[in-house]
Amino acid sequence: MHLSIPDTRDFQDENGSSYTAFNIHINGAYHCTVRYRQLHHFHEQLKKQFGASTLPPFPPKRLLALSQAQLDDRRTSLERYIQMVSQDTSIAACDNFNSFLLNAQQESMQQISEPVVLDIYLMNGHKISVNITSTDQTENVLETVASQIEIPDEHVYYFGIYLVKKEEGDNCIVRKLQDFESPYISLKAVNQEGTHRIVLRKSYWDSSYDDDLLNSRVTMNLLYVQALNDVERQWVLATKDQFIQLTALQQKGSKRDYLRLVRTLKFYGYIHFRPCITDYPEPNTLVLLAVGNKELNFRIQMGTDQYKEGSFKITRMRCWRITTIYPERDNNSNNKDDKPQLEISFEYLLSKDKLQWINIKSSQSILVSMCLQAMVDELIMKKQGKRIKRPSDRVRVSRGDYLSRDNKSPVLTSNQNLSHSNSEPNGLYVYSELLENEDQSAIDKAVDSVKKISDKFANVSFKSSRSGQNLQSVLENNAFEEIGDEDL
Repeated sequence: MHLSIPDTRDFQDENGSSYTAFNIHINGAYHCTVRYRQLHHFHEQLKKQFGASTLPPFPPKRLLALSQAQLDDRRTSLERYIQMVSQDTSIAACDNFNSFLLNAQQESMQQISEPVVLDIYLMNGHKISVNITSTDQTENVLETVASQIEIPDEHVYYFGIYLVKKEEGDNCIVRKLQDFESPYISLKAVNQEGTHRIVLRKSYWDSSYDDDLLNSRVTMNLLYVQALNDVERQWVLATKDQFIQLTALQQKGSKRDYLRLVRTLKFYGYIHFRPCITDYPEPNTLVLLAVGNKELNFRIQMGTDQYKEGSFKITRMRCWRITTIYPERDNNSNNKDDKPQLEISFEYLLSKDKLQWINIKSSQSILVSMCLQAMVDELIMKKQGKRIKRPSDRVRVSRGDYLSRDNKSPVLTSNQNLSHSNSEPNGLYVYSELLENEDQSAIDKAVDSVKKISDKFANVSFKSSRSGQNLQSVLENNAFEEIGDEDL
């Protein structure tokens, strides 16, 4: 999970007093705006649950008004705090963590809790309309969809709901929706032009889980629809003869046989990304990137329909990080094209005694990182003999003891009226403005954040270095736990 606090907003309370609030971005997208005292209250709740010694230090209170330099220092310190807290899996999964972020999203959007109809799509465009509450969290929505289309309880969490953007005739995955957000609010925030939708698709990586789904007509149909879409968009590679076989099976309606064949083909179950730039094997190499089957796959085009391919196993990645690269400009430069870029870097065990950092510049760096983390989590789960959770395993998130921005009003409910002062514009307007261009927002706003393989806290430190004309601010994780060396 990638959290950052890239900037702040100024408000006035009902007494006319000014205060500053902090914009929290999660996984490359704006999520909410909260005050210092809200985060402090959140910290106190975590202390009661986990103990002070488990948590990183929280930025101290100050009696006097903060200067701009002190305010920026507080923003950076709060960012470091939420990054470190989110890296502890037990904290990130707890009720206090999820309810705080869910309530903060609702308050920031000024969304009342009311009955709504939400459209969920399959990969073939089929629409499922479900009756939910506008503030229902992601898992509640997923379970509602599963109940409506009769997915067996033991297979509900084999699937997930994703935010998808339609562009150039294709559907581009933006991100998987997390449990600390409301799908209705998240979709409403970005969908002013009708370019986004919520899609149901499988959320596991190991194709052996397919076997569990073939005995149910509903789940087999869901797999089949997704496989058809992946073949159509050439996410799965097939020879001419294999494609003819698949077409024949599709025309016969032999869904089970179609799935058995498509599972044998290259890149089945992978997610593909836009072309990007890497420094491996040579600087400024244009690659096609795909993630799946416990690997990060590179394809370098050598000629028409000819590719050189490389595979990086997740079991040999020591760690990875997200970096925002800011271009250096001289006083005479007014080039508006010199925008910050996102870069994902991973330290890879090329041979038994050789570790090397490999860097990839991509606007989808955060999505790549989330896919890598999901594969790691699934691999660890299987090694520990655990199974994919079921609805009965869920810890139901309550709305919790949430401290609102004005320190007295509760989270909005359906029988309360919304009021918007001149100093605080309508929540939807603010939210949409912050997400006007989601890809560029991820590049401009995401700050340095590290994903680690272990589930322990790490000793972290800021480092800055100059590389060519770029200033790279890197937050590195210097402690990790190797999850396996069976590929050596």
